[in-house]
Amino acid sequence: MRVIAGEYRSRVLQAPRGTETRPTSDRLRETLFNVLGSRVEGSRFVDLYAGSGAVGIEAISRGAEFVWFAESARPAVTAIRANLAALKIAGGYALEDRSVAKLLQSMVEKRRAAEIVFLDPPYEELEAYEETLSFLARNHAVLLADGAVVVAEHRRKQPLEARYSVLERTRVLEQGDAALSFYGRV
Repeated sequence: MRVIAGEYRSRVLQAPRGTETRPTSDRLRETLFNVLGSRVEGSRFVDLYAGSGAVGIEAISRGAEFVWFAESARPAVTAIRANLAALKIAGGYALEDRSVAKLLQSMVEKRRAAEIVFLDPPYEELEAYEETLSFLARNHAVLLADGAVVVAEHRRKQPLEARYSVLERTRVLEQGDAALSFYGRV
């Protein structure tokens, strides 16, 4: 696993130990960031169910202003911290190591909005998709900046809903067993 582009291009990232975490492949991450393009630079980016932190670190590498990571699995949190330390990234991010819900609730309370939200729960935890996307939709006025995009990585054979209240799917990209569903506010 490596950083694809930007300031930390080609730097190797470590994955969490064990089989509990499924990192987003380099190829899928490259596709994601090619679609996001120039939106990343200067953005406030949220990496939910962050795993190794590769997606959020890619955003930092490409010039995101601030990245929030949320991950509760201990081996994954250790990997995120190790990756940030190895790259000497000392600021411009926050790591919530208790739960996605804690991070999102904190962002609502502090009125922190993001331009890009990426979520990648374990594929088999279908309720995590429903809960997270529904929470984002209910709190869109606080959590999502104007023109924000929400991207969910999921199993290609388990498509997500086309709409979660005010969040409507605008695009689906499939690659191997994985898919990326892009949502915007309507």
